[in-house]
Amino acid sequence: MAEPENLSLIKTDDDVRERLVPVLLGGDILTYSYVRCFHSAYGIRSLVLAGFDAKTISSSRFADLRVVPGVDREEVALEALRGVGAELAAQGKVPIVMGTGDWYARTLSKNKEELQRWFVVPYIDFDLLDEITQKERFYQICDELGIDYPKTWVFDCADPQATIDTEQLPFPVIAKPSNSARYHYAQIPNKKKIYQFTTPGELTELFDNLKASSYDRELIVQDMVPGADDGLRTITCYSDASGDVRVWSTGHVLLEDHMPTAIGNPVCIMLERNDAIAGQAARFLKHVGYHGYSNFDVKFDPRDGRYRFFEVNTRPGRNSFYMTIGGVNFVTLAVEDMVLHRQVPRRVACDEGMYSVVPRIVVNRTVKDAELRRQAVSMFDTGKVQNPLFYREDTPTHNMWSRLQYFNQVRKFKRYVWDVSK
Repeated sequence: MAEPENLSLIKTDDDVRERLVPVLLGGDILTYSYVRCFHSAYGIRSLVLAGFDAKTISSSRFADLRVVPGVDREEVALEALRGVGAELAAQGKVPIVMGTGDWYARTLSKNKEELQRWFVVPYIDFDLLDEITQKERFYQICDELGIDYPKTWVFDCADPQATIDTEQLPFPVIAKPSNSARYHYAQIPNKKKIYQFTTPGELTELFDNLKASSYDRELIVQDMVPGADDGLRTITCYSDASGDVRVWSTGHVLLEDHMPTAIGNPVCIMLERNDAIAGQAARFLKHVGYHGYSNFDVKFDPRDGRYRFFEVNTRPGRNSFYMTIGGVNFVTLAVEDMVLHRQVPRRVACDEGMYSVVPRIVVNRTVKDAELRRQAVSMFDTGKVQNPLFYREDTPTHNMWSRLQYFNQVRKFKRYVWDVSK
């Protein structure tokens, strides 16, 4: 694997503190999780390239924010990274580049060979990324390995003549684009991350809208696994160059975001060790020869007691800070492996704790399972809950913006989830 010319300057932890510069693409909560974790581990500042002024980042003393309009587009991101890479190399620095959304992972992977002139790029090669992020191929591999997933149908949005035989489908169903990175750029009415449909007409309308848009991949339609948000599980792994998982963390999702453009993003995760699903994830990663961070979405199916895998994310998930809560600072794994070339010790990061970017009142009002709700509220009361945005060492202004964002979740859940008549 090619490496930046300046990487030879980093041989020790002290060199990391002196020379490593995290360069982060995006401005969401994962971006600040990177910033916080790099600072807490090594005392270093991050350089953030975002398309807007993300206040929780621009107000941080541990980040330098550069607003780059359109940075989520490949050509804009590459132009910015070429300039930043040359700038930092001239200063004797070694940048490591990490993104937030799937579109950033795709851009960084696709252009890894060029970017490695300046950057450490902790993403898998593009051929593998492009293969396993196509959900239909992901499910084929799951079939090969005996990993359960929801019953699935695939429809080609690039074919203007394609139709959906809705009589074969067991409504209600879930629908989602197979390629979230390409879907990011599509313009369609009432756009959502994931769709739940109870009638054929809703599904055919979405399919027609996708065919008329720039989206040219498949629409995945799946049997809806019953159960509330708390049926979901999340797995974050770090695999070495031989595809062996060195560190993993599993969490029990209690709540997801219910805003249409963010459906599917967990907002409250209780650390919970689950060797069964971690073992299945490890088999998948070893089988494909995966190196680096990965994240899987899974749901427990009460109809047969099995866990069904939905997809693999070829990057740290939006909520990867739960691994840090579980006992392993997640950013240190790429630094140990790809910067210092040390073998990452095998660890399970499932210490007791909970990740929550929503207040106690939201959890108490919306978690449906009474016992899980009791456990979660107890964790708030005993100080075992962490929000990555709340970092005492950062500025008062940062923490003000963080609290505004935190309590804005109450308004969102009132709008999309709560029965305000109660």
